[in-house]
Amino acid sequence: MSGLLGNHFITQIGILVNDVEKVSAAYAEFFGIAKPEIGITDVREVAQTEYNGEPTEARAKLAFFDMGSLQLELIEPDHHPSTWRNYLNEHGEGPHHIAFVIEGMKEKMLLLEGKGFPLQQKGEYTGGRYAYMDTFKELKVLVELLENDKQ
Repeated sequence: MSGLLGNHFITQIGILVNDVEKVSAAYAEFFGIAKPEIGITDVREVAQTEYNGEPTEARAKLAFFDMGSLQLELIEPDHHPSTWRNYLNEHGEGPHHIAFVIEGMKEKMLLLEGKGFPLQQKGEYTGGRYAYMDTFKELKVLVELLENDKQ
């Protein structure tokens, strides 16, 4: 059985933090690995970021740890409206999403919305696109869909 997404392989866990530099240093020390470069999401004109159906200037500082089959993403949001900022304000620091690589973003978004999991935020990144679906009520965490462009 393939479920709603076509696979059940979690590719990433996203954690919201107030200070990505401090927390990424703590993870690096904890695991005895190099601290990753801190990146920042693209501006709205590039990322085409939408939150609750409206364009938003929201950006976030990101740190990615590749942990074997799973990637750990640390997210420090700015103060513009976003799933990251809203969730951090409501829940504090901690897990925000589990992510899955999927194919057919529009179809998967429509399928999940039809099951009562509305789109919360979407945007583009170099090489693909993402969508956060609001699965919190049932799954206690958001689900992020990642679709990478074909090479």
